[in-house]
Amino acid sequence: MKFLYIAPRYHTNQADIMKGLKEHGHEVCFISHYASLIEDYSCVTPVVLGYSKLYQLIDFLYVKVIHRKDPVAIIYKIQHGFPPLGKLKKILYEFGPDLVILRERSLYSIAAYLLCKRKGYPCILYNQSPLWSEPPKKDFRHRMVDRLSPKVRMTPVMGVKKPGWSIGENDYFVPFVVEPRKAPQERTYFANDTIHILCIGKYEPRKHHLMLLEAVEKLLFKRESGVADDRVNVRVTLIGEATMSFQKEYCEKVRQYVSAHHMEAIVTVKTNVPRSQMEAEYLSADIYVIPSTFEMASVSQLEAMSYSLPVICSDTNGTACYVEDGKTGYLFRDCDGEDLQRKLSAMLFDREGIRRMGAAGYQTLVEKYNFKRYYDTIMEMREKILQEKSR
Repeated sequence: MKFLYIAPRYHTNQADIMKGLKEHGHEVCFISHYASLIEDYSCVTPVVLGYSKLYQLIDFLYVKVIHRKDPVAIIYKIQHGFPPLGKLKKILYEFGPDLVILRERSLYSIAAYLLCKRKGYPCILYNQSPLWSEPPKKDFRHRMVDRLSPKVRMTPVMGVKKPGWSIGENDYFVPFVVEPRKAPQERTYFANDTIHILCIGKYEPRKHHLMLLEAVEKLLFKRESGVADDRVNVRVTLIGEATMSFQKEYCEKVRQYVSAHHMEAIVTVKTNVPRSQMEAEYLSADIYVIPSTFEMASVSQLEAMSYSLPVICSDTNGTACYVEDGKTGYLFRDCDGEDLQRKLSAMLFDREGIRRMGAAGYQTLVEKYNFKRYYDTIMEMREKILQEKSR
């Protein structure tokens, strides 16, 4: 079969899905609006189609003139950018997909969906809004967007059941896919009698690198003397993207914190590490921590579990459900540095627990977050779309 994906960019959380499709003999085309600096093209090289010339002018005025002092103005294009229709139509119709997966309800996706409808290509909407959700809004704008978007939706975010919330009849939970990398018996822990903490995330304030460092500092140092607690040896590695000016500024702030608090011996700050080098980082770690807030959905906890690492994650992370609290790791209260410190302490002083949780995480990954589950579900969704069209 032929699978077509259209998304703002080719994210690394799609890499193992692309690999699975190719290995099972399917043909894949991935169209992205733009390219990021750190992406994994080992299985699929996306077609970076960009935006129409008219929108490029709009984007220039919006980002460089109207909101020139706003560092996040660049994300306006994700919802409002529209494609060069002629080029998109040519690629779409020449490829002739059996299934199209469109990311987000955006002007870009609406344009692609309308082109697909003309040819009868089945389309699935992919976004990261929770499966459990409040009743849809019925104002004119939302009704129009819904009408111009695929009816069948998949999301990797389960969400939480709340009073009045429900699961839409056309909504499916399709978790991220990560292949198992290293079983617990195939790797080692605690190199040099040290517990290594790994944290991966773009250098932005919401990723809470500083909160993590403060929690580690409180655990390891006696504040009165500044002397390290000799009960446990710990090293922390921070890895993240720092390509935008505001990311570089925040990364420098993190480095300054490390220096000002005399943590150079235990903290390493790395930027823009290629994906090809990440395996070594995971295998050097013993604990994986995601301290960020406003995290719609992260795949890195599954990557950590694929290397048999226990995970500490914020309880508001959209994919916090991938971590079973007390079994494969711990969940801490969002933005609560003291609770993060407590969960870190519970792990740092329980080496056997680290091994046990790492092994449980690996087994959970093998059972729940595999390519077969992903493929079977999207095939079920495709069949539903085709059946409704034939009525």
